[in-house]
Amino acid sequence: MQRNIRLRLLSNFVIFFSLTAIAWWSVLLFTLNRDAFQGKAGESKMLMIAEGKIKNDAEYLETQFYKDLQAEYKRQEWMILAESLVFIMSIIIGVYLINRGYNKEIDAAQQRRNFLLSITHELKSPIASIKLVLETFIKRELSPKHINQLSNNAVKETDRLNELVNDLLLAAKVETSYTPNLEKINLTQFLTDIIQRLQNKYATVIFDFRKPNIPVNIQADRTGLTSVAVNLLENAVKYGAANTKISTVLRQNEQQQIFIEIADNGIGIPNKEKSKIFDRFYRVGNEDTRKTKGTGLGLYIVRQIVLAHNGKVSVADNKPQGTIFTISLPSNDV
Repeated sequence: MQRNIRLRLLSNFVIFFSLTAIAWWSVLLFTLNRDAFQGKAGESKMLMIAEGKIKNDAEYLETQFYKDLQAEYKRQEWMILAESLVFIMSIIIGVYLINRGYNKEIDAAQQRRNFLLSITHELKSPIASIKLVLETFIKRELSPKHINQLSNNAVKETDRLNELVNDLLLAAKVETSYTPNLEKINLTQFLTDIIQRLQNKYATVIFDFRKPNIPVNIQADRTGLTSVAVNLLENAVKYGAANTKISTVLRQNEQQQIFIEIADNGIGIPNKEKSKIFDRFYRVGNEDTRKTKGTGLGLYIVRQIVLAHNGKVSVADNKPQGTIFTISLPSNDV
């Protein structure tokens, strides 16, 4: 940290020195140019008076020689000004690009730090829970009821660990080699099944699904689309209020464009964060104080899969509170 501060101070000093040097150079050239003009004009005036071509200063100012001389030095002044502006703009643009690159590196380093902190917690927590269950089985004689309860907890933690590993593998795949394995999907029934599964998992959450009267079919990758829907719906649960209501709307317009909207009444996303939330490893807030679990891969996976299906994903504020994620997909059903 101290090294970064010293480097920034040094770079700021170099920038300040460069701008000062250019300003001094420009003033010096302007002064030299003006002195040269005045000297040459005075010399030529004296020669013309001596030769009897002119009688006074007023006549000299009207001569073609003086006008040409004045025009020449004016051009030189404009050249000095233009060169100074080019140098200054080059430095300003360079400083901007350097600072932007530096800030991106700082953000990327912070995201990697957040990811390492979160992934460490996400991996250690289920492993510790599973280990505790196994140690309990080894050390104690338990009733069938307790065995069943602990076994269910271990299965849940194993599922959680499996989902995390799948997310990591899928994130690596969508970045390099993901190609949708297209098949015909009844999107209406597909979303109904996912929402019903999540309703069973989150009993206190209210899931509302509004769909058209006729089935909506699409050619898509079932595994990828499942990841998209589950990530968005579970995010809505995670960041929603107690006993939150999550609304899912499936619609299709006259151009056969398919839209999936998932709205919650949770804490919402600040406007300055909306353009960043789909970046890999990015999570809103600080990992040291954040209470919600996650790795910052979910929305990145969502965007990459939607883009692979030639679709788009966007985020907007819900009224009066919460967030709306909208996915648009081309209806390529055949």
